[in-house]
Amino acid sequence: MLFGGKSVPFEPERDIPSLTGKVIIVTGANAGLGKQAVLEYARHRPQLIWLAARNVQEDNATANEIRQLVPDAPIQVLELDLASFASFGTNHMGHALLTKLLLPLLTQTAISANADVRIVSLSSDGHKFASKPGINFPSLKTPADDLGALGRYFQSKLANVLWARQLAREQPRLTVAAVHPGSVRGTQLLDNATGTPALVRLLVRAAVGVKLFMPVECVVRNQLWPSVAQGVNSGSYYEPVGVAGQESVFGRDDDLARRLWEWTEKELDGQVIA
Repeated sequence: MLFGGKSVPFEPERDIPSLTGKVIIVTGANAGLGKQAVLEYARHRPQLIWLAARNVQEDNATANEIRQLVPDAPIQVLELDLASFASFGTNHMGHALLTKLLLPLLTQTAISANADVRIVSLSSDGHKFASKPGINFPSLKTPADDLGALGRYFQSKLANVLWARQLAREQPRLTVAAVHPGSVRGTQLLDNATGTPALVRLLVRAAVGVKLFMPVECVVRNQLWPSVAQGVNSGSYYEPVGVAGQESVFGRDDDLARRLWEWTEKELDGQVIA
């Protein structure tokens, strides 16, 4: 199944190559897209999959469920909370910190012969709705109430696009991509978005009801594709499936990407890592 005329044909069962010897970490992996990604990877026998999410009990249940479908799936549960910063943490800072902690190992691996080290950041086409100036730096450590829940979300998704763009420049041995997976049927994105107008939440639920959103088995393809396919341009943003060049003007702003990278690094350098 394709997402549009420009889409790259991609079927996980057919097009994910052998993952022998590969070690994979999937965040948010006990439900939704993360869970489906673990299942698809497990079918191709990597050396190890780290199933990372906040709730260990739920993580173990998910791992056991996947093992019912893929016996002996090499899954290891990892308790991981990426939302522990005071603000702006869930969609950007937590993932940036995790990557920073893993970079020594990732770069060392990338130097070895025939290594293929990849990082895929889950963004959204919502990044295109981020208001000027794209990243409002003075607001990043505040509640940013003037943006509202959706405005904060759009800004954080733009941050994912910009961070991947700059990470590719900082680490040329790695392959980095940001992706919009598509709209997942049954999404709970706005359930707790108290700053979002009721009409917007109603329209989202209506879209789900008329099946404008797609099942997770289809939507997961655009985050799987850049993690395994040939021809991925490091630093790019992709829409389903494998469609490049869809960034907003802010998403293509190299100066903004550099400024966000420097701001993020400064904030992360102040974190005490146990």
